[in-house]
Amino acid sequence: MKQSRSSIDGFIPRRSGNELSDLHRVDLLNSTDNDSLNRLLNIKGDNSLRTLDRQQTIQAVGRSDIDESLRDIDDTTEPVKKLSRRQRKRIEKMSKKPRGRLRRIIKFIAIVVTLLIIVAGGYMAYKFIAAGNNIFQGNIFGIFQNQPLKQDSNGRSNFLILGTSEDDPGHQGATLTDSILVVSIDQKNKNMYMFSVPRDLTAKYGKGCVAGYSGKINGYFACSDGGTTSQAEQNRLELTQKLVGDIFGLNIQYGIHVNYTVMRDVVNAIGGSISVTIDSRDPRGQMDANFDWKCGVSYYKRLKNCPPNGHFIDYPNGKVTLDAEHALYLAQARGDALNYGFELSNFDREKNQQKILVAIRDKAMSTGVLTNLGAVTNLVDALGTNLKTNIQMNEIRTLMQVVNDIKPGDIHSLDLFESGVMKGDGNPSAGVFNYDDIQAYIAKNLSSNPVIREAAPVVVLNGTGQAGFGQTKADNLIKDGFNVIHTDTAPDGMYGKVEIYQIGTGNTATATKLVDIYKVKIKKTAPPVSVNGDVRFVIIYGATN
Repeated sequence: MKQSRSSIDGFIPRRSGNELSDLHRVDLLNSTDNDSLNRLLNIKGDNSLRTLDRQQTIQAVGRSDIDESLRDIDDTTEPVKKLSRRQRKRIEKMSKKPRGRLRRIIKFIAIVVTLLIIVAGGYMAYKFIAAGNNIFQGNIFGIFQNQPLKQDSNGRSNFLILGTSEDDPGHQGATLTDSILVVSIDQKNKNMYMFSVPRDLTAKYGKGCVAGYSGKINGYFACSDGGTTSQAEQNRLELTQKLVGDIFGLNIQYGIHVNYTVMRDVVNAIGGSISVTIDSRDPRGQMDANFDWKCGVSYYKRLKNCPPNGHFIDYPNGKVTLDAEHALYLAQARGDALNYGFELSNFDREKNQQKILVAIRDKAMSTGVLTNLGAVTNLVDALGTNLKTNIQMNEIRTLMQVVNDIKPGDIHSLDLFESGVMKGDGNPSAGVFNYDDIQAYIAKNLSSNPVIREAAPVVVLNGTGQAGFGQTKADNLIKDGFNVIHTDTAPDGMYGKVEIYQIGTGNTATATKLVDIYKVKIKKTAPPVSVNGDVRFVIIYGATN
């Protein structure tokens, strides 16, 4: 039986070497000394070595052999056993378990979030459907449409907003429309004009009411009440739209009826406060003591609850912040002996109402308000119980988009009193039932016709000798939008078919239109007749017509 080679400290010789002297033999073999080699051969008597060629390489134990053996000393790795199929599947399953658990957690969270969105969306849908059916007309699913708003001949959509206190049973005259506001929107050019209708304006009702066949315009809405049904509400809205539209020369397509408390509820819904600017003619600002009862019964309680002077409505000129309650009562404040800053009474109140309306619009359209679930829910609640309109469901999205796109600088307020077309008592400056100047003022501001917007005063003179010829021509010009302020007979003289004189500069739209109509060159010389300083054009029709 072959003996295994012994090892020293784990070192196993790579080649045979029976004795230590053999190693020396190798050294001698590697030597180039012939004598030494011969002596070695004689000493051992090894004939086999004699046959080796001197050039043959005799291997010796090298450094690489030692290093490899030393590495084997520390190599204690056990042979890898082959696992069964069942064991491999078990190990594979265990290695995937943490990842699978994470996926299950993510999936669970996603399901919960999805359910919350569905519940919130369903709740909002329910709220909107409940409120929408109470507010708007048409099918609730029309909310998914973008129907353009109805327009007048100028491309404008006009809204009549009527404010009453019908939600306050103890309020005297709760059915009177003490707030009457007209809002005109150009959905193409993205601008808004608004003006207030004086509550004391005398109007012809066209039918018998408590006050008779005519009276203050704020009594007409209640007079048109045909009951409490939804259809009756729509009827009185449409009738009031037509009355106000006839007075101001507008085609009013939409009506909105709101209760006063909607202002308070809406302000609360959009954050609880708004900012307006007080710009009274009184340097002290505006104060109305009629609402001091909200501060307390005694003088000392009022001072404590409503500093600094104990008045609930008391604001200096400049920008102020109003909470919902103060916004509501500032909208009702007007002039009498118990206040200051409201010298124009209803006109000043109407101006404040317009400011509050714009402030509400700006706040509602600000970042974050309409994306807040609680704010939107409260807003829907406020509108659902306090607002009625004939706006169709499929027009809502268009209206919201247009209002959102209008920049603050493109919102304009028309003042009927400061423009001179209304007197302080709320009636036309031209006289009761005479609305010509009012209509001209509104048309000048809202018309898409540049001639109407310029409203350059024109005088028409008849030089033909034919009676009524000048008036006929003047009527035609008026239909085209010209502001004809006077018609008369021309002084004796020889005139061409049509002669046009322009006084002053500007009014390019009017001049261009006249040239287009009559195909004549406008004269810049003085006309053959004296006119007042407001006149900008004189048109003379000659005998050759």
